[in-house]
Amino acid sequence: MSSASGRHKPSRSASASTVIANNAAGYHDLKIDGYSSIKDGIPVGMPIKSSPFSVGGYRWRISFFPNGDNSARAALGCISLFLFLDEDVADPVPVTAQFEFAFMGQERASLFGNRKRTEKKLWSSSAAVTSFGSRTGSRSPELLNKSSLDGYVTKQGSLTVRCDVVVFKEFLAEEPVSPATFVSVPPSDLHLHLADLLETEKGADVVFKVRREKFAAHRCVLAARSPVFSADLFGAMKESHTAADVVQVNDMEAPVFKALLCFLYTDSLPEMRKDDEDVMCQHLLVAADRYDLERLKLVCESKLCEYIDVGTAATILTLAEQHHCNGLKKACFNFLGDPAKLRAVMASDGFKHLSRSCPSIKKDLLSMLEP
Repeated sequence: MSSASGRHKPSRSASASTVIANNAAGYHDLKIDGYSSIKDGIPVGMPIKSSPFSVGGYRWRISFFPNGDNSARAALGCISLFLFLDEDVADPVPVTAQFEFAFMGQERASLFGNRKRTEKKLWSSSAAVTSFGSRTGSRSPELLNKSSLDGYVTKQGSLTVRCDVVVFKEFLAEEPVSPATFVSVPPSDLHLHLADLLETEKGADVVFKVRREKFAAHRCVLAARSPVFSADLFGAMKESHTAADVVQVNDMEAPVFKALLCFLYTDSLPEMRKDDEDVMCQHLLVAADRYDLERLKLVCESKLCEYIDVGTAATILTLAEQHHCNGLKKACFNFLGDPAKLRAVMASDGFKHLSRSCPSIKKDLLSMLEP
């Protein structure tokens, strides 16, 4: 007989797998301009609705009831918030999601694009919602008195509601992890460093005087971004000016030049008041053409397309023609394709300036009224 010690132990295999949820996440901000003046005048049960937004391949919508969605909540002085699955589907499909509402604190932003939103959230809650048909909604269960929101209303009277949504899709077995998975590469923050360089003026070697204000900057950055600055700062101007000299900038307002510098360093526009955005973009478009900044020019064109109306169409069209903005010009002609709007624009002071500055455009517009 063989001894027990001579027996072979059965071989054992070991394995493991990890199952992970395949989720999709996103958020939507519902900004209510003029909230402080309208909050008390909205009837009970009447919502303020967001535009539709997409998360996880589904369309959603936020409904905010400033005075509650029913008399019970209204009596308590509470608001109501709903997240709706805003889908029309032929066959009911179960959709499970988790959502969280938060009233966001006020934002502070430097001119150079650094957005700083206060970290503290006034209130948030989460719940799961499962929908088996179209336009099914789920209300956040928390009771919140609307007076608690006053500290989160901006100086301009607006309030921002953020809704974070996670859509749960399917569970998948996790693939083997490669070593690179353990290394997380953050998004580029070069623009933040350059914005700080401009704001602190560290290493600045050129100064611009615009009206009564002075702006310190860096020749190499400006030259790398604009061929016009490159020619000016490293061409004839370099031979006739020392580092201590001040470069005079004419025909431009100081806030416009400041915004121009912001774009040169961060590739984005600074925060602007909505009431000032159209005028600022007009001035920046002229500056972009002057310094051969094609991307800034297109950014301004795109924004100005949103401001075309009877009062501004003639001025914006003149600007588009003089600075060769084909997209903006087409948008103006599209707006003026309505004869009633065209006649109203022709009666404006802006059309008189357009007639003097761009006679060929005037001729084209008059031909549009011919039968």
